[in-house]
Amino acid sequence: MQIFSKNIMNIIPLYLVLTFFASGSLFADEIAEIRAMTKEKVDHVISTLKDDSLSKDEKKEGILKTIDGLFDFSLMARLSLGKKHWKKLSKGDQKEFSKLFVERLKQSYLDKLDLYTDEEVVVDEAKLTKKNRVEVLTYLVSKDDKKEMTYKLYKTKKKGWMVYDVDVLGVSIVQTYRSQFSGILKKESLEKLIERLRSSGELGS
Repeated sequence: MQIFSKNIMNIIPLYLVLTFFASGSLFADEIAEIRAMTKEKVDHVISTLKDDSLSKDEKKEGILKTIDGLFDFSLMARLSLGKKHWKKLSKGDQKEFSKLFVERLKQSYLDKLDLYTDEEVVVDEAKLTKKNRVEVLTYLVSKDDKKEMTYKLYKTKKKGWMVYDVDVLGVSIVQTYRSQFSGILKKESLEKLIERLRSSGELGS
């Protein structure tokens, strides 16, 4: 069983490089600030990918520095496992699960950076969906194609706005992982799932 379809896996790395930050009360100007900062970060990542003076490892390192702290990977891990299963883990297992999940999520798109050619990311609208929740619509545009994705952000007390999920072609990353994990846990234990995450291979069916 694959976490994502082949097509979605191929484009997720280019979507995940977008980053966001904002602070203060949420007014129209703050939403505009989120969009402006998104554009700035997008341009930085695209220029990194296009910089022929950088090695592949240097590009990956630069992109990781851009997204670390801006995506709430730990929250994504908890949401992907689901509240019921998360509560069953000990504190130690919760910490290990988050660490393994984040490593796998990052590696899944870093491995795909070679797929980048001449695509550009267009930042469209940012809108308030409910209190302390904002969605930012963007597009990955190539010569012959245009793919849509939506970043979902929430406002934290200490770090401001952070991404907690991304919809790629209408498919939620968090919900996709949750479905994958749920399928495994119908047949196997949480301990076995963590063992699978420790391995370098696919989660399997």
